[in-house]
Amino acid sequence: MTTLTHRFTQAVDYARIAHASQVRKGSGVPYIYHLLAVASLVLAHGGHEDQVIAGLLHDVLEDCGAGHEPTIRALFGEVVADIVLACTDGTAEGKARHVEPEAKRHHWQLRKVAYLANVRQESDAALLVSACDKLHNASAIVEDLENPAVGRAAFQRFTATREQTLGYYQSLSDVFTARQSPVARVFDAMVARMHALAGAESRVALPESP
Repeated sequence: MTTLTHRFTQAVDYARIAHASQVRKGSGVPYIYHLLAVASLVLAHGGHEDQVIAGLLHDVLEDCGAGHEPTIRALFGEVVADIVLACTDGTAEGKARHVEPEAKRHHWQLRKVAYLANVRQESDAALLVSACDKLHNASAIVEDLENPAVGRAAFQRFTATREQTLGYYQSLSDVFTARQSPVARVFDAMVARMHALAGAESRVALPESP
């Protein structure tokens, strides 16, 4: 059984403060909801405390800036910092350099292809956190697709096109299945549901070039 110590409480506060002004796309729900959900999924699938803490902090570099890395490493240790880095597919600074929709979409695909390559060979510890993050994101998309007030308009919230988004989640499912992640079966079912609700005729992986 995983025991959570004062380090977990400290990580909750760190995530709460770092993401204080951020909300989930389309919902207005404070962003920490996602972070707590990912940490809970990691815990439910047998993750140890460092993995649970990384679940709380996995978006700090991506959404709050690369300057957080030394602090995370100092406060929570090498294992947590390395998992957070593995779960990061870009930094807030890098994303801000792309403004035009086409440039943002091109940068998105480059980041996602690189992230998929990383997931294929990252440590088992990082893989669990990555999979739990993507599972919660996929469940949120499915929930929106099932909501008559949102439906397929949910895809308009993302930088990527509908086809790119579906292809990315299919690629993730392929990798999680190949690596026998404990989350793979549930994730694949969620991705199948996403494709069905989106009206996709087939499940096609994300191309490796735009």
